[in-house]
Amino acid sequence: MKTHDMVVRWSAWLVLSVLASGCGGPSEEGPSRPPVVCASENNPFADEVVSFKPGQEAGFGQDGYPDIVLGPPVGYGSGMGSLDVLSLGERGEIVLELTDLGVVDGPGVDLLVFENPFAGFVETGTVSVSEDGESWHEFPCDATHRAGGFPGCAGVKPVNSSPDNGISATDPSVAGGDGFDLATLGVARARFIRIRDTGTNSYGFTSGGFDLDAVAVVNGSPLCEWK
Repeated sequence: MKTHDMVVRWSAWLVLSVLASGCGGPSEEGPSRPPVVCASENNPFADEVVSFKPGQEAGFGQDGYPDIVLGPPVGYGSGMGSLDVLSLGERGEIVLELTDLGVVDGPGVDLLVFENPFAGFVETGTVSVSEDGESWHEFPCDATHRAGGFPGCAGVKPVNSSPDNGISATDPSVAGGDGFDLATLGVARARFIRIRDTGTNSYGFTSGGFDLDAVAVVNGSPLCEWK
């Protein structure tokens, strides 16, 4: 049987334990962390422009900058180039950030880059990716090999997808644009996209060089899950 003194000592120990726990005392569960909340919609397009360094004879599209390179592409197929673009100019460079859905290495093409080539008129760009915005991995681009279709470069294939025609911008089989596979670089994931005019294009007035329309994530995962 429990004696009166035993009950008193046990009760006092219980009270002290509760007080210690409520005042920052040791806990087996450790410090609590706020729950990770993902965005309700996974946006597959660039959300922000980190930097833009226009080259000589850039300028077209800057009145709509930065929104003009964010969101989905506005393509018209092989017969007409879109005017919803930003001209980078000779060796101009732009860095985009994905803040919702990051690119991950999955089956086949992981990322699409949209320019506005049409009727064989091509202006090439070199594409690089980064997870942290500091360490970059560049896709090999042969901007002088026209006969081979400028392998590895962006700005080669016409853009078919547009918000008005219902063609998916994240389906490489119908969207148009140029596809890039992270496996080519041995990279698992990326959230920053850098596009640089190759310096081998035609330049004139304010619409020189690579004309960026948009980028789209084909294989991705929510960035909130990366942390």
